[in-house]
Amino acid sequence: MWNYDRLFQIIAELVMHHSPSGAEAEVNQLLMQRFAALGVEVWGDRADNIIAKIPGKYSDRAIAITAHKDEIGAIVKSLGDDGRVEVRRLGGSYPWVYGEGVVDLLGDHQTISGILSFGSRHVSHESPQKAQQEDTALKWENAWIETKLTTAELEAAGVRPGSRMVIGKHRKQPIRLKDHIASYTLDNKASVAILLALAEIVKQPVVDVYLVASAKEEVGAIGALFFTQNQRLDALIALEICPLSSEYPIEDGKNPVILAQDAYGIYDETLNGQLRYCAKQLDMSVQLTTLSGFGSDASIAMKFGHVARAACLAFPTQNTHGYEIAHLGAIANCIDLLKAFCETELE
Repeated sequence: MWNYDRLFQIIAELVMHHSPSGAEAEVNQLLMQRFAALGVEVWGDRADNIIAKIPGKYSDRAIAITAHKDEIGAIVKSLGDDGRVEVRRLGGSYPWVYGEGVVDLLGDHQTISGILSFGSRHVSHESPQKAQQEDTALKWENAWIETKLTTAELEAAGVRPGSRMVIGKHRKQPIRLKDHIASYTLDNKASVAILLALAEIVKQPVVDVYLVASAKEEVGAIGALFFTQNQRLDALIALEICPLSSEYPIEDGKNPVILAQDAYGIYDETLNGQLRYCAKQLDMSVQLTTLSGFGSDASIAMKFGHVARAACLAFPTQNTHGYEIAHLGAIANCIDLLKAFCETELE
């Protein structure tokens, strides 16, 4: 079992490196350093994926394990008067999840911190924000970012239409709830931590293993589609969060989840069976589910015919796409299960 304290520290470091979809340079630099320090071959491709390779006993076959490194957030639409910036969703983000507070605008030259704002509460029906207090969901169109900078100052920092907004580092530091980690962007920084752990402990897999920190997953699995189009694979396993909800038969705790289906289609039964077999050999319990409003690098790549076999291994997570909470034991068990999968000769 992976040490919880160390696992928490690895995830926390990843969380504190911004990586909104399409602007992932900050976490890229960290990953290149961490993989290189582990002594594995690592490179970045033209789609902004970071890829580490572990040579296998049989180099004529290969599998990939992906974990997307991008996070949800918002994208700047316009620079308004008096330092107000309008943004729109990037991936599955909602302003009410973040609440009013510090956000970071990633300018070309400087990161500008501002306050995600919804307007005052002490108002009547004469004010538009009164509706959000009663019966209307808060949307990005009703929110803005207060910077108190002039338009010229924002432009000098390189903040422009297309700049990314993410939750501020001021609010990003994960906290520990006994054996759980609580943080923004566990989807999918915790899965990237699993890739780093595998790079450290998998020494001689049966076939070549590509560990892919994939880019731009939250906006269409763009990085994974590019990689799988250009690299022949026997199988692809995506690492993900699994939403805890009363509609799914999933319990919080140490047991990982194997997906049978999501919104993009069914996963490969043979590959799922191999994962279950490896879990049984480890005397590890796993959970099975189908998800509706969900997709992964693996299901999207299989739907488009880039891979013949795909699976998704996940850890149960509360408050998905919000301030997420996950059991460190489930994340650790994903590491152990994938190590066994990589090192077991399966039919």
